[in-house]
Order: sequence, then C-alpha cells, then structure tokens
Amino acid sequence: LAFCRGRIVRVPKGPLIRVVGTEVVIPCNVSDYDGPSEQNFDWEFSQETDFLRIVSTWDPTFTSEEYQKRVGRGDIKLRRSSNDAVELVIRNIQPTDQGRYKCSTPSTDATVQGNYDAEVQVKVISDGLSVSGSKARSSSSLRLSEGDSFRLRCSAITTSPEHTHLHVTWQIKNGSTWRDILSLTHEGKFQPGPGYEERYRTGDIRLDTGANDTYRLSVSQASSVDAGAYRCLVSEWVRGADGSWQKIQEKSVEIASVSIQRTDVVISTSNVSVTERDSLDLTCNITTDRSGVFQAEVMWYFSASPDDTLSDAQLLLSMGRDSVVSDSTLISLSHVDRNSYRLLVRDVAVEDSGYYFCEAAIWVPLHNGSWHKVVERTSAPVSVVVTALEPDYEVFLNASKTPKFSDDPTELNCRITNAQDTEANIRFTVSWYYRQRLRSDDVVTKELLATMDADWTLLLGDRSRERIQNGEIIFSKKSADTFSLRIQWTSESDRGDYFCVISAWNRHRNNSWVKSKDVTSASVNIFWATQDYTLTVEAVKLKPFFVAGHTFEMTCKVSSKNIKTPRYSVLITAEKPLTDQSNPNGTTRIISLNQDSVVRLEDWTDQTRVDGVVLEKVQENEFRYRMYQTQISDAGLYRCVVTAWSPGGGGMWREAVNGLSNPIQIDFQTSGPVFNVSVHSDSPTIYQGEVADLLCIVTMEGMALEPDDMSFDVSWFAVRSFALDREPILLASLDRRGIVMQSRRNGSSDLSLERISPLEFRLRVHGCEDHDFGNHYCVVTPWVRSATGVWQREPDIKAKPIFLSVKMDVLNAFKYPLLIGIGLATVIGLLSCLIGYCSSRWCCKKEVQETRRERRRLMSMEMD
Repeated sequence: LAFCRGRIVRVPKGPLIRVVGTEVVIPCNVSDYDGPSEQNFDWEFSQETDFLRIVSTWDPTFTSEEYQKRVGRGDIKLRRSSNDAVELVIRNIQPTDQGRYKCSTPSTDATVQGNYDAEVQVKVISDGLSVSGSKARSSSSLRLSEGDSFRLRCSAITTSPEHTHLHVTWQIKNGSTWRDILSLTHEGKFQPGPGYEERYRTGDIRLDTGANDTYRLSVSQASSVDAGAYRCLVSEWVRGADGSWQKIQEKSVEIASVSIQRTDVVISTSNVSVTERDSLDLTCNITTDRSGVFQAEVMWYFSASPDDTLSDAQLLLSMGRDSVVSDSTLISLSHVDRNSYRLLVRDVAVEDSGYYFCEAAIWVPLHNGSWHKVVERTSAPVSVVVTALEPDYEVFLNASKTPKFSDDPTELNCRITNAQDTEANIRFTVSWYYRQRLRSDDVVTKELLATMDADWTLLLGDRSRERIQNGEIIFSKKSADTFSLRIQWTSESDRGDYFCVISAWNRHRNNSWVKSKDVTSASVNIFWATQDYTLTVEAVKLKPFFVAGHTFEMTCKVSSKNIKTPRYSVLITAEKPLTDQSNPNGTTRIISLNQDSVVRLEDWTDQTRVDGVVLEKVQENEFRYRMYQTQISDAGLYRCVVTAWSPGGGGMWREAVNGLSNPIQIDFQTSGPVFNVSVHSDSPTIYQGEVADLLCIVTMEGMALEPDDMSFDVSWFAVRSFALDREPILLASLDRRGIVMQSRRNGSSDLSLERISPLEFRLRVHGCEDHDFGNHYCVVTPWVRSATGVWQREPDIKAKPIFLSVKMDVLNAFKYPLLIGIGLATVIGLLSCLIGYCSSRWCCKKEVQETRRERRRLMSMEMD
C-alpha cells in the first residue's frame, strides 16, 4: 500500500444531467498529496478534442479568450470549500456548455505518483417542467370559519427527455418564512412537515393526486394556525450514474391566501359580587360568523382556583346540541338566542364563591346525516364573590367574681347583646383568651385558653390544658347568649387581661357550618394587691445547763405576715462537728412534722434510741423538740427549718415561704478519757494460703476507767488499692455486746474477729488469697458509762491504715504440677515401650526360610 500511494483527483461520476438556465455546481477535490496543505486547481472544457481553459485558482491569466467575459461577470467562478477542494459554479447554463470538464492540480509532490486530473461529462437538457395553480379567482382568496375544511389544487408536469421524478411540497407562509406542510417525495413517499405529524396521522391533512397531473391538499378542522399564504413547490430529480438522486431544478407557484375567522366563547359579565341568598346570572356568548346550519353544546364549570383544569373543575350544568339540559334544583341553563346561553344560580351561598367558566363546542351536519364537532372553546374564568349576610351583634364581658387573695375563685361572663338578623341558620360560639399585663411597653401576644367549634366541641389551649382536665378551670354556657369562664382557685400566674371572642356561624345547603363573623369584647383585668410573704422563726433553749444523759428541750416559735390561713411544717436539723465520722457532710436531718401534724424520723439511725427524740405541736405557731438521754456524740448546733403553707386548689396545700431559726448549741464540758486507735501486724507481707493477723489496739489517756465502765464497737475495713482512691469495703464488725457480723465474701479465704483483751481486737484472715491485699484499718466507737449509769457514746475513731501484701509461693505452686507431669510422662513412656514390644513380637513377625548350605571343610591356604 505504501508503494501504491499517490495523488488522487476526484470529480463526480458522470454524466451530470442539468436543465438549461439553471446553476451548475461541479465539485473537485484532491487527496494523498505532498507539499502545502492548500492546493491549486485548473478547470478546462472540451466539446470534441481540444480543451479550452476556463478558470484557475492560482493563475489569473489562465482563462481562454472565449470565457473571459463570463468569468469577469461572475457567471463562471471557482468557490473554494476547503484547502483540498473547490467547486466550479456555472450560472445560467446553456446547451453550448454541454461537454467534458477537466479538473487538474499542479504537482507539489516530490515524485510523480497518482493522477493529477479528472474529467466529468455534463449533459444539458431543455426545461420541460411547468407548475400552475387553479384558474378560478375565488380559490385565490379563501375566507373560512374555524373548524371548516378546504382544498387547494396544484398542477405539475414535465416533458424532459430524461427519466426524471417530481417532488411536490405544499407550504404555508403566515410569517416571514415558508414552512412545509406535506410533501410527496420523488421516491413516492408522503412526508409531513414539522408540527404537522399528528394532523397527518389523524387525516386532517391529506395530499391526493388526480387527473391531469394535479396534486390536491385537503385540510380539515381548520384553526387559526392554518391562516396564511399557500404555495406549491415542485422540484425535478434525476438519478445519477452513482445511483444517488440529484435535484436538477425547482419551481413554485402561490395558490391561495386563506383567512380563518376564530370562534370565541366569552362570558358577558366580568367579576361579579352578589349577596348571600340572591341569584347569580351569567351569560355565555359564542362569537362566530357561521351562516350555515350548526348546533352548539354548552357546559358550565365551577372551580375554586382560576388555574384549575377541566378535569379538576366541577361540572354544574350542560346543554347538548339537541338543547337537552341536565337536571338541577337550584341551577338552571337557558338558550337566550342563537349564540347566547344563560346560567342562573338561585339562593347563592358563601360556598358558591369561586370561578365560573363555560365550554362551548360547535357541531355541523355531514352529508350522511351525522354531526361533526368542528371547534371547541373554553371561556376565561369569571370571579364570583358571594358576600355573607353577617349578623349584627355586640359582646359584653364582665366579672361576676373577682379574687382578693390567691386561690380565690374568679368567674367571667361573656354576653351577646343587641343581636339582629340572627336567624335559625346562625349559631354562636365563644373563644377565651388571656394576655399578661406588663409594666413596660413590651407587646405580649395573646394566649388561647379554649375555643368552641361549630358543633360546640371545646378545644383546649396549651396554657390551661392540664388545669381544665383537672377541673380547676370550667367553661360553660349558661344561656343562649351567655358563656362563662370560672377559675376555681386563682393563682398569681392567672393575673392579667381576659377577653372573649364571639363567632357567628352560618349553615350552608350541605348542612355544614362556616364562620361568618368574629366580635371581640373589651378586656377585663384580674388583679389583686399582694405583698411578699414574711416568716420569722425563733428557737429557745428551755434548760440552759444540763449534762450528758439528761433531756435536751427547745421550742420553735413561728410568726408570719401576708399569708392567708397558714399552716407550718417543721424540720429539726443538727450541725455536728467535722470530726464526727458518722456524718461527713456536717448537717443531719433528725425529725420532721408536716402541715398535717404527721411526725417522721428523717436521718435518725440510732436503733437503741428510736424513741429518744420527740417533736410536737404546742400551739398553732409553737413547736417543741425533746431529745432524751443525750450522748456526747449529740453535741452540735440545732435549728428549726419551718415551711409555711397556704391552702391551694382542690384541697391541696401550696408552699408559700421557708424560714430558718437561730442555732441552739449542745456542748458537753467533760474531763473524761481520750482514746486513740492504731493497727499493728507482725507480718504485713505473707504468702498465699497463710494466716494474716491484724491487731486493733485502743490506748487511753487522761482519767483511767475500769474495764466494766467502757466498751467498744469495732469495724474493720479494707481498700483494695495501693493508694486510698477506692471505696472502703466492710470486712467484719464487733459491737460492744460481743456480736460479730461479717460481710459477704467471694473468695475462699475466711475471717475471724475476736477480742483478746479489754483494749485489743484481732482480725485474722485464714487462707489468704491475692485479692486479700490492700490497706486495712479499723474504726472504733467508744462507749463510756457515766456516774449516773447511762452509757455515753463517744465520737468514732479511725486508725491509720496498714498495707497487707500477699505473695505467691513459687515452689509450692509448681510442686504438685511437676510431680503430676513426671508421673504422667513415666506412665506414657512405659506404655509406649509395652506397645512397641508387643507389636514387634506378635504383629510384625515374618518367617524367613533359610537356604540349606553344604558343610564343607575349609581349604588350606596352600591350596588356595
């Protein structure tokens, strides 16, 4: 292929058949060449043997004398289409231009390869195509009504000596350009123009052929888009030598001008406003210039929106082309004249407000007696507003009961006065609103308390929903014109402005209720003067001097102001010294008495003195607290915490204010002994399985006591960490009566707690495990018997912790596993030897037959 490559010059395959007087375009291109991309071309012409130079792209003196005038006038010219292609254009070709045309290219190649010219034969034939329209003058201008049908004729014939085909196209011009309607191509196919495909499929546009080479365009259901100028465009085609079709000439003739009279449907009235219970009168006018026989079909529609389609709208009434009207009670449709149809709606209501429009269709008779719909139009919607008959009335709001104190009842009455035009079809409902009154100019939005709908169903607002459900707020209808709001127990949050809104509802024909009017009353302010609650509590110590074991007694006197019928609840608290380990927070709630005089022990945990504290009500505002057999541990500051309560709604009590009394101090001056506690262990580091001994030693300083006059409660605790950053765990306890209590344990180790001397207590951990490590300490509560024989409890004493470490005995831990392993290995080895011996002895034994050897004497070495 590389050796065969060379320049190729191409022209169309001839002969080229053209019609005299038309424009001829002969293309020529070159490929597979070397040199510059833009190539030059020379054109020559010959009728017999010699060629005449016509025109060149690079040499202006190339043209022969015979062609200089035509080239100068531009009748013959070259038109470059690309760097390697040109077109020879000959205008108004004549029979003398028939012959051979040669296109050649000057060489720009390094070597001469391929062809440098090509020839094509051009044949010029006479013009035998004639196109004409109808001869009747009436057909040149048609005036039609919308929906009519019309036909246009065009005649086209050719007497060409060649075998040519005609291409007929009907076109319309209703603007600045011609548009194709329907074509019969040179191949005998029908081809509708853009936008006419659907009408061609339905048969509204047809192209028929008739005698004398006529082509008839038939248009049915004419519309406004069919108005304009029509022409018949005919082109002549011939099949070339390469088998392709070539158009050789084209002619056209204007046939007619068609105007379409549009049929409009208009409602004579624009936007309408009528009063409820009146009649609505609308007329639908059909504008058409039809003079023949036709019938109209009219349908009236109603919609709530002007943008609704016919499928969304409601059909009111319809009248067929035979003047049959659909049945309706309150709506009638009548035929006023030939083109007018009247819709009458009697006794209109508010729900009749909306948009009305009519749809009209024109029907014409056919030759076979049937009717044909030629046009259908829908009018623009007309807005109809029905004004409701509003009743005339006024609303008056007054307060029949106003509160003077908190929790007093409040009652408001909303009354309808001066009511006029209130018929049986009108119903009244009420809505109650609350608005908080502020001293500043801030705008406060109203809050809905409750409202009634048309069937008197009560709908609750968010503000009062829970109180209404509990019966604290009551809504009622006392009479036909009076509605009531009652607050059973008015609180300070209820102070503000109240107003009511009376709504009038009209009943429609479908028995539905529609609100027509709202009237708002003047607001009523609910307010009463209030002062801040004050509460004063005074604590008095009845016995100024007493010693441990005696009874402590104090009274709390209460006085209050601006509280309606108050009741009091009292709580006795004690603030112990920070050294008291039983209450690290400092304050203890001892006993309380509520507003109903019910006594309750709060945080009093001394089981031996359950009845040792008493709180009683002496008078309405005086309370007395007693504590029998006081202990030294009872030292501290005692107060009365009093809460004042006022009656609330529904028999409930509402907290008003709290008060705190002055402190009363209990301080025992004693010169008794001072106790200290320490923890000791001879071996704080032990191995697993051993016994750990921990001693809790109590030492005493100061006054010496007999062993029978003192006793101790001992509790042992452990913190399972190196640092004291975890909660302590109770291990065991020994009370002063000798009763031992142990906490539940998860491991296999065991505990024992015993008293080995009056001041020493020993804790033993038997079979220690690794989880028994940690910091261990004891807490001792001393009890001392006073001179009167009463046992006094001293403050708790906590010892400094000691760390117990548990180690693992490696030899003992691995002794038994090693012995067991050696024994198992020995047994398995002996068993393996036994199995091997038995297998070789009985299972794998083979008998070997030895060959018999002759017994011969040895030969002497001399004979060897």
